[in-house]
Amino acid sequence: MRILALEFSSDRRSVAVAIAGAVRGQAAEAGRRESHPFRLIEIALREAGAAREEIEVLAVGLGAGSYNGIRSAIAVAQGWQLARPVRLVGASSVACLAAQARASGLTGAVSCVVDAQRGEFYLARYQIAADSTRELEALHLATREEVVARAAAGDVLVGPVEPKGVRGFRQSYPEAAMLAQLAATREDFVSGETLQPIYLRAAAFVKAPPPRAIPGI
Repeated sequence: MRILALEFSSDRRSVAVAIAGAVRGQAAEAGRRESHPFRLIEIALREAGAAREEIEVLAVGLGAGSYNGIRSAIAVAQGWQLARPVRLVGASSVACLAAQARASGLTGAVSCVVDAQRGEFYLARYQIAADSTRELEALHLATREEVVARAAAGDVLVGPVEPKGVRGFRQSYPEAAMLAQLAATREDFVSGETLQPIYLRAAAFVKAPPPRAIPGI
C-alpha cells in the first residue's frame, strides 16, 4: 500500500510517503505561513520514487493544533479524492506524538501538550511501555495549572511548544513519517467530507450590532 501522509497541525508541517509500511520519502518546512504543501508533496514523492497516480491512501493529521494548517491538509485530501480513487484516513496528531515518544524510548506516564491559545492547552495522558501505549486520559482542554501539576507529579511532557514554567519538557512535533506508519495499520477509511479537525471548543457566535447611521449619508 502506498500512503501519502500530511501532518500540518503545528509550526512544522511535514509530508511523508510510505510504501508497504516503510517510509521512503519525506519533507518538512517550519513556519505555517511560509509552507507550500504541494512543494513538500513533490519532494516526498520524488524521494520515494513514487508518482501521484500511484498513491492509494492519504492520511491526514487532524490535530488538535493549528486549525488553519489542519484545514489546509484536509482540503488537499478532499481535492485529491475528487480527482483520484484514493482512500482517506484521519488520525489524532496527539496520538502521533505518543507513538513518537514510545519510538524514542520514553516509558512511563507521558502527557502530550499542545498550545490551544487563550491560556489553555490540549492535553492527553498516556502510559507508555516498550511494547504498548495506553491512553490514561483522553484529549481535553486544560489550564496551565493542570499542565504544571502533571510535570510536578512526574509525567514527562512532550509537544510542539514548551509551556512557560514547566520543567523537563521535551519538544516534539507530530511528524508525517509516524502518521504514515500509523495509517498503515488502519482500515477505517472515510470520505473526504467527513474529515474534520479535532477542535474541542464549542462554537461561539457573537451577534453583530445593528448598522450605525452616518450623518449626511
